[in-house]
Amino acid sequence: MKYESIIGLEIHTQLKTNTKAFCHCKVEFGQKPNTNICPVCMGHPGSLPVVNEKMIEYALLLGRATNSKINTKTKFDRKNYFYPDIPKNYQITQYDYPICYKGNLKIALDEDNYKNIGITRIHMEEDTGKVFHDKNEKNTLIDYNRAGVPLLEIVTEPDMRTPEEAYLFLTELKSTLRYLGISEANMEKGELRVDVNVSVKKKNEDEYGTKVELKNMNSFKAVKEALEYEIKRQKKLIKQGKSDKIKQETRMWLENKSKTKVMRTKEEAADYRYFPEPDIPAFNISEEFIEEVDSIEFELPLEKKERLKSDYQLSEYDASIITSEIDIANYFEDVVAGFEDGKTAANWIINELLNLMNEDDKNINEIKVSADKLASILQLIDEDKISGKIGKKLLKEVYKTGKNPKEIVDEKGWSQVSDSSKLENIIKEVLEENKEAVERYKNGEDKLFGFFMGQVMKKTKGNANPQKTNEILRRLLNQ
Repeated sequence: MKYESIIGLEIHTQLKTNTKAFCHCKVEFGQKPNTNICPVCMGHPGSLPVVNEKMIEYALLLGRATNSKINTKTKFDRKNYFYPDIPKNYQITQYDYPICYKGNLKIALDEDNYKNIGITRIHMEEDTGKVFHDKNEKNTLIDYNRAGVPLLEIVTEPDMRTPEEAYLFLTELKSTLRYLGISEANMEKGELRVDVNVSVKKKNEDEYGTKVELKNMNSFKAVKEALEYEIKRQKKLIKQGKSDKIKQETRMWLENKSKTKVMRTKEEAADYRYFPEPDIPAFNISEEFIEEVDSIEFELPLEKKERLKSDYQLSEYDASIITSEIDIANYFEDVVAGFEDGKTAANWIINELLNLMNEDDKNINEIKVSADKLASILQLIDEDKISGKIGKKLLKEVYKTGKNPKEIVDEKGWSQVSDSSKLENIIKEVLEENKEAVERYKNGEDKLFGFFMGQVMKKTKGNANPQKTNEILRRLLNQ
């Protein structure tokens, strides 16, 4: 019997604003604990929140990117709960009037198949502080620097059917957030956090199975693995006739054991006693503000991928790698502004430059090989001034030193010998010095051709143009 998994996601992403959602405290990662705080984000009596306009702009941008409807009349609400990470004992969020709703995001299942994943709502809220249970043997420590940082919560429809689709959606969403410039979405920094809801049912049944929530996943790979495990666990229970053993509960992903574990049961939704935030009256987003946001130009990852495939005849694989990060895509387009062969540029970025970066764990903005320097290297190869082999050595040298490629070529004497008459004289010298080998070649020992090529390269210190050397050598040997 065939089964089907039903998957929905709840994603929180921190916004790349300069200040917090409702106060002027800076948003900075890695600062000394409890330094970016003030009476507003700490919930001191008499302090009043003021809405960060940039948070609204970024929410509207994501709404546009996900084809969402917009609530022009919007409001904030208080979500009440008591936990040390929230100093006010309530969170300012949005309940019944999310700023964006009924949207979708397209994912590529493969080169020719796409799927729209519905987005139920996108709403604005503030982040909590961070609790540390492992920094001190006797005490739990709290850092409130993160309290009040603006968040968008993105809730999907239960439209995903496989762990792979969930992985693809998260990858596409992360790229979209970065392309829009509204969030760095680094899971390792806590800038993007994912909760998963999953159930399993028989394919011929209309009713969904019991929903289980998964938490504590710190990478997209972990989300995929946690889903694979949980789906397998639920299928096994259904097959055994024990579907009643699947409880509505929250389970924690234990990465070191590759399994989920019960964290808490969830018989019914918690009563957060939502009510309208009294210090921020409901307000209308003006048409002028919406028009201003609508005038911001952007290109989404899938759109850019299709354009690069069309403009530069890139393969699906190459275009996917190039557009996987906005900074790599921009770098590629800067390279082709100085060297028009996009396929060659993509090949060098993917197979040479990214490999060097991976070895050093660097991103494209941290390296010394600027786009114009890579374009210069490719131009030198294209003009036969250096060989492709020397080009790879040159790239490593530029990567290490940041020096101008042409200067390095001159300093190292790496210029390729491409002058036909000069090459012919060198090849004649080699043949004169190896008369016996020439006779053996003419008597049928074809493998000696490689020997002659090696001797020419030795005389030119590896700088002879291989193609021209090959042509001239064959002509002289066959005379």
